[in-house]
Formats: sequence, C-alpha cells, structure tokens
Amino acid sequence: MLPPLAAHILLIVIVACSILAMLIRPRRIAEVYWIGAGALLLIVLRLIPLALAGRAIAEGTDVYLFLAGMMLLSELARVFGVFDWVASVAVEHARGSCMRLFTLIYLAGTVVTILMSNDATAVVLTPAVFSAVRRSRANPLPNLFACAFIANAASFVLPISNPANLVVFRTQMPPLLRWITAFGLPSILSIVSTYVVLRWYFRRDLRCDLPRDQQPTRLTGNGRLVLVGIVLTALVLLAASAINRDLGLPTCLAAIAVACLVLARSRTHPMRVVRHISWGVLPLVAGLFILVEAIDSIGAMRLSAAALEWAEKLPASAGALLTAAAVGIGNNLVNNLPLGLIAGSTLKLTNAHGLIANAVLIAVDLGPNLSVTGSLATILWLIALRREGVHVDFRDFLKVGAIAMPIALALAIAGAVAVTAL
Repeated sequence: MLPPLAAHILLIVIVACSILAMLIRPRRIAEVYWIGAGALLLIVLRLIPLALAGRAIAEGTDVYLFLAGMMLLSELARVFGVFDWVASVAVEHARGSCMRLFTLIYLAGTVVTILMSNDATAVVLTPAVFSAVRRSRANPLPNLFACAFIANAASFVLPISNPANLVVFRTQMPPLLRWITAFGLPSILSIVSTYVVLRWYFRRDLRCDLPRDQQPTRLTGNGRLVLVGIVLTALVLLAASAINRDLGLPTCLAAIAVACLVLARSRTHPMRVVRHISWGVLPLVAGLFILVEAIDSIGAMRLSAAALEWAEKLPASAGALLTAAAVGIGNNLVNNLPLGLIAGSTLKLTNAHGLIANAVLIAVDLGPNLSVTGSLATILWLIALRREGVHVDFRDFLKVGAIAMPIALALAIAGAVAVTAL
C-alpha cells in the first residue's frame, strides 16, 4: 500500500498522462483507449475505490442516453439521404460563392446547436457539411471548422444547447426566460465574434467560385420521415428543458421510436444502422467521469471552492473575467463535461450565483474552442471527420482557437457584465 502522498502523486501523473495522450493521440490510437486505460489503471492500482468509480460512471447515465439518441438519429440521417439532401440545398443556395456556402453552414450550425445541442452539431451536421463541400469541390477545412467552433460558440443560448449546461446548473437551473435574459447578449457576441474570426482566418480559402449543382438531390419519403423525426426530437428536448427534466432518456426514446418507424417502413435491417455508430464515445465519456472523480477524491473540490470564493471578493468584472479565463483554460486540460461536474459542485458548495455563476457556465461552454480536447462535441467532431478520411491535427485547431476563443470569451463576459449591471 502506497503512502497517501505517493498515491496522490501517482494518481495525478496517471490522469495527466491519460489527458495528454488523448490530446496528441500517439500512433493515431483513438482517444477512448487512452482514457479507458488511465481509468482502468486507477482502479487496478486501487487509487480510486471500485465503488467510487462505479458511482462516477452512473453519474453519466443521462449523457450516455443523450449521445446514444443523437448518434442513432445521425446514422439514420446518413443512411436515408438526409445529409446528401442538406448538402445539395446548401450548395444550391450558395450560388457559386465559397463565402456564401461558409456563411450558410455557420448559420445551420447555429440553429442545430441551439435547438439540438452542440453534440448534435458535431454528430449530425458535420457529415452533412463534408458531403456539401465534397459535392461542391470547395476546400473542406473552413466549413468543417465552422461546425466545430459554432458547436461551442452557440452552446449557451438555451439550457438544451449543451449537456454541460445541465451538469453545471443541475441543482439550481434558472427558469427559461431568466436564462435567455442572462445569456442572450453574451451568446450573440460569442456567435458573431467567432464567425468574424473564422471568416478572417480562412479568408484566402473562401475567395473562390463553386461549380453550380446541376442535379439537386431529392429527399425520399424515408428521408423526410427521418427529418421530421429530428425536428420532433428537437421539440421534445425543448419541452423537457422547459420543465427542467433530464434530456437523455427523452432523446434516446425519441430516436428509438424514429428508428423503429423508419426501419419498419423501409424494411431495412437494424444492423445496417447500428453497426456504423461510434459506440466508443460512450466508454470515453465514462472514463472521463472516472478521472474527474479520482481528482476530486484527493481534494480538488476544496481548492476550486477556495479559488471561487477569492474571485467573488474582487470587483465584479475582474472576478468574472479571471474566473472565466481559469475555467476556459481548465476545460482543455480535463474536458468541459467533467469540468462542468466540478464547477457545478463548486457553485453549490460556495452558494455562488449571479455574474460569477454565469461566467463559469459561459467559460465551460466557450472555453473548449481553444483545443480539440476541450469539449465532448469537438471530440465527436474529430471522430466524424475520421470516418470520412479527414484528419485534423491538434496544432491546426489550436492555431485557430488561440485567436477565436479568447476574443469570444472576453466579449461574452463583457456582455454578461453589462446584462447584470442593468
């Protein structure tokens, strides 16, 4: 049995190495194996009790159900041609302009993120965008990066726009109207500033003309049924959010209902859909929950609570900005979903509310635009790209994120300060 100090050091080393390996993906081994190996090693070495690890996994049940439902809807949309149809519509309305196609994709990502969550943008929209740019023969990277960045930039418009919102405010969720009042202006500033930065960064790639789409894709009857199912699922999520209910089970049940109806109508074998879903995302999330629980077990929560109490004693704007900066950077070290758990527990422990609490949530949602490991949505985006044979290096993402994230975060916090002052 290791002495407590040695055990704590070993635990921190294992967690840090797991996160670092997830970041750089040695030999292109998928993130789930690095995180899973780290979590398993913590259990085998008894650095975290098995019961505590089980509790950490159980805490993610709502997230697993939500992701499973979204991935099922995404695969149905791919199989039955919804993505190809969306691509055709986007290219047609771009009218030969790369810049217009980029703007349309960014707007589509904004709507999907607001109504179906940032994970849906990564899982559902990214394959459609890849289909669109492949069809138009445009440079795919600006448009694919638009999907990744808007998935986080618009993720605090509504509570359902990001599962992390429900984790952060799980014990003190504001009413919907109060939420919109508090986060409306910060969201607008975040969305617009991120668009401006991306458009500037990729300005050379967007100065091009596209061939006109001479044969637009028609949506089949089954495709229309899937599209209606996605819209109805979005309405279910809005209703569940309005009454402050968990989103995982309604999302999963709605997706299963849509799948049963479409597969029965088309006489398609379920394995044609199920076998192509990236199920490895679920153990990846479970492993992240275990790593965070392990860090919390050695007193991380006390440190975060002390830091938040110190920030509350500063002038309002300075405290909010420093808190947001710390949380925003922290997202990229442990991922925003587990960090959201820590942040939510810290807010409850310190009874923090108002501007500081709002700054924490904005940073949990927007901070991940710095690196590829910042949010689950970005990891899902990477997985979606790999399925299409596209690989984005973490350094390429960081070059964009190092400009876009700090600007959007500073403006969003400024908006939150202005709203609070009214």
